[in-house]
Amino acid sequence: MRALVRKSVVAAVSGALLFGVPATGAAAETAAIACDDDSSGQDASFYSGPSAGYTYDEKFSAGPKIPGLPEHTPQGLAAWNDWDGAGNGLLLASAYGKDGSNAKIYGVDPASGKTVGDVEIAETHASGIAIARGWAFVTGRNNTEGHYTIRKYKLSELADALKAEGSPYVKQTGEAREVYGASFLSGDGNTLYAGKYSRDGREKMYAYSVAADGALTTGKSFEIPKGTQGLMVTGDKFVYSTSLSRDVRSNLYVIDKGATDIDIPSTRCFRSPSMSEGIDDLGGNAYVLYESGSYRYPDARNVIEDLHKAPVAGL
Repeated sequence: MRALVRKSVVAAVSGALLFGVPATGAAAETAAIACDDDSSGQDASFYSGPSAGYTYDEKFSAGPKIPGLPEHTPQGLAAWNDWDGAGNGLLLASAYGKDGSNAKIYGVDPASGKTVGDVEIAETHASGIAIARGWAFVTGRNNTEGHYTIRKYKLSELADALKAEGSPYVKQTGEAREVYGASFLSGDGNTLYAGKYSRDGREKMYAYSVAADGALTTGKSFEIPKGTQGLMVTGDKFVYSTSLSRDVRSNLYVIDKGATDIDIPSTRCFRSPSMSEGIDDLGGNAYVLYESGSYRYPDARNVIEDLHKAPVAGL
């Protein structure tokens, strides 16, 4: 039945409308971006709760288990190429703990699906984590008070700690850097992107050039979708993970890389399960992290305990 419904949808609308292309020309400057929201409304096949939509369910599948659940609440996700010097890739997931406890960074091997290690860092919401130019950057602790900071950690120290027994404590290098927003972070070579979350409307992020010592120099700003929780930067696209509430679907926006205005004809959007957070790509696959498996959200629309993955080319 589901396949028949899908075929009828495809026959009824063009490929562009299926992905919710906004109006072009002058109307595009003010038109809201429509997201593909077609769904059977039935339970999904590889995650709990109702299906987010045909597009998401056809592109994504279940990946490795999200570490730290349910005690810790997952937030950021970052891809680390050749983390061990042997050519192996690793996914870093940041998470905050209960009642002011230390935050965590987990290392997940996507090839085996195993958590290879974890470390503790000073208390923070840990809403973003990114890797750029030999450094791991993590959101600081003051973002809930309206002040946003970014901490930095040496990758060499982080690698050693992940390989050690237990959960070693890793101290940040230097002082945290105050920025416009750090609700999410993403790295791309020698560039770090950091932006501000908003439930009320669109916000912006900034690009920062990363020096060899991890110092950040502010670059240009970019408009971002409402509710942005994560960003994946590919060769030619910005892919934003957005979420507004535990009881509604999230969205994934695919936008031209470097676009400072998201109301452009090439923008695509489709629904994803509730409470999406960080997103990044490793080995040709995009991985999305969800926070709904935390003890805090037993009533989430979709309680998800796995990373979800999809070929980057398919997005």
